[in-house]
Amino acid sequence: MPEPKIRKFVTTVEEIFHEGGPVAATPLKRASVVAVIENPFAGRYHAEIAGFMKDLEPLGLEMAERLIRALGGDKAAVEGYGKGAIVGQAGELEHGALWHVPGGYAMRAALGEAKAIVPSTKKVGGPGTRLDVPVTHINASYVRSHFDAMEVGVPDAPRANELALVLVMTTGARIHARVGGLKADDIKGEDGLR
Repeated sequence: MPEPKIRKFVTTVEEIFHEGGPVAATPLKRASVVAVIENPFAGRYHAEIAGFMKDLEPLGLEMAERLIRALGGDKAAVEGYGKGAIVGQAGELEHGALWHVPGGYAMRAALGEAKAIVPSTKKVGGPGTRLDVPVTHINASYVRSHFDAMEVGVPDAPRANELALVLVMTTGARIHARVGGLKADDIKGEDGLR
């Protein structure tokens, strides 16, 4: 398989101080990085595509490190994560599924002992397509305060023959989270769920 051909990276950082309630002493930070790359499978059906996942691993690691730096450089501050892909219109949804393993692997490797599955989403769309990337706690998927999403997109991507690969990290719970459920302080860490 070919090495991924990168056209651009787009990094976004949000600092959320409140959602209408009291101002938080420390804002929640959400960051995304999008890598816009050429889709080597665009334009026609390819029976064998799984090998490209291995080729995407170094890109995933680079993107995860970019996110940690964007959030201040301390991987211990990261509490939530998610991933996604937007496939250009000459591709197929399955090309976005190639990002599941390298995207999740990269964030787990960069963060160390993250145990929860990395939530994911994907779709086919043209330039400017927006994607809501789901987020959960890095060690326990059932931590309700960390159920979140970050909307991402690139005005000129993906072109028909491109993939827009996305990673998201956050520094904590939703601002004003107060709907109960498992708390981050009560994580047992046995199975990535609780």
